[in-house]
Amino acid sequence: MADNISTVGKKIKALANPLRDEGIGSGDYLEQITYLLFLKMIDEYSKPPYNKPSNLPDGCSWADLICLSGEALDKKYKDILSTLGQSGGILQEIYEDADSKIKKPALLKKVIAMIDGENWVSMAADVKGAAYEELLKEYAEDTKSGAGQYFTPRALINTMVKCIAPEPDKTICDPACGTGGFLLSAYDFLSNPKNGMMTRDQKAFLKTKALHGTELVQSTYRLCLMNLFLHGIGDIHSDQTNINRADSLLTKPSESYDYVLANPPFGKKSSLTLTNEEGEEESEELVYSRSDFWTTTSNKQLNFVQHIWSILKTSGKAAVVVPDNVLFEGGAGDTVRRKLLQKTNLHTILRLPTGLFYKQGVKANVIFFDNALPSEEWRTKEVWVYDFRTNQHFTLKQNPMKESDLDDFVECYCSGHFEDRKPTYTPENPNGKWRRYNLQEIADNGYSLDLKWISEGDEGDDMTVAEIMSTMKEKSDEIANAIKELESLLREIEDD
Repeated sequence: MADNISTVGKKIKALANPLRDEGIGSGDYLEQITYLLFLKMIDEYSKPPYNKPSNLPDGCSWADLICLSGEALDKKYKDILSTLGQSGGILQEIYEDADSKIKKPALLKKVIAMIDGENWVSMAADVKGAAYEELLKEYAEDTKSGAGQYFTPRALINTMVKCIAPEPDKTICDPACGTGGFLLSAYDFLSNPKNGMMTRDQKAFLKTKALHGTELVQSTYRLCLMNLFLHGIGDIHSDQTNINRADSLLTKPSESYDYVLANPPFGKKSSLTLTNEEGEEESEELVYSRSDFWTTTSNKQLNFVQHIWSILKTSGKAAVVVPDNVLFEGGAGDTVRRKLLQKTNLHTILRLPTGLFYKQGVKANVIFFDNALPSEEWRTKEVWVYDFRTNQHFTLKQNPMKESDLDDFVECYCSGHFEDRKPTYTPENPNGKWRRYNLQEIADNGYSLDLKWISEGDEGDDMTVAEIMSTMKEKSDEIANAIKELESLLREIEDD
């Protein structure tokens, strides 16, 4: 299988260099590949042995495109994108605002020929899916695109899924699904016979009903749909999909789910740009007024935590990546933490090192909590913390985190049998990474969950020259970004 992935991936990537030479970035290239793949796969499904009716408007088929070249090809491709972008249903969701970024017809012809040379429908889902995931990873690594904010390291995603251990016939949701990484990992976990055999009905449920997601950004939304379709999830002919393009935080949910896995967007507080009566743009903090939220705040991360609780069934489980401020921030942050401890069993926190995410310098954690029926008693009795941050050194390229680096955490987590958990921290072993705190200790700490106890070592210890250089670059980028934000703030002050 690896050879097949390599072959398909190499074919797809082979055209990237001449496209880059024409000034076409990885994101634009990936979008064009996505537009064309949809057309090619619909064409393949319309032929034996599938014989499915095409849902494309007249003149928009793969056959209408493949026979052309030169200016006629360029014009037809643009016409197809425009027509599909106004066709309604899932096709409009995918092609809305689509534009041809490949300006030279000869290059467009080469991309079409490459896609036409493969039978994508009959190709194994893990092969074509892995090839597309490689493109998504390259897109995320393109620092100019800013796409890294939608890409969570797969090693972390897979670890979170292993700990949650989803079961068949249950629903899984990611309310900020990006390109679909959590949903695909959950799908792979359930599809793996090592994790249990599924019946035919359970497999059908997994493909069509189990996985749900919401994504706000149009371009990321269509990449997610393509990613899922290439992995064999969903129906490319359907006008309905379980992946919605919307603002998850805007309205009270109408559905609840058995599992929520998510890495909600980090960054500044939610804001809305408005144009005033003088025609000037003004930015104001966006506050979501929802009766099901515990507190009203413009803090995006705190709102996502509240939203995730609101979409969990009373028997549901969640694993969520959150920045450090969620664990210690006062005001609304304090309210959200206390409510989580009171209403759910917030049983585990995984402290993550820096160097895992494409946004430089991010300090984050994974919180694991199980929902529960309403009760006057606090549902959280104890919180277990695994310190995977202190004295850990990872970078995105020279020393990326591997899934095996988290094997010890998975073993300590004891999925399905928490009663067997044993701390590795003791007074005799103060540097043990796995420590238990009871609710009283957390109360004595002012309900802050920013819990740390291992002494920091010399940050340069055991680091290679390449790792040190990469860390220095990351720090430099952080400083540059901070200066840009400061300059922007000063301009706003001067304008006022």
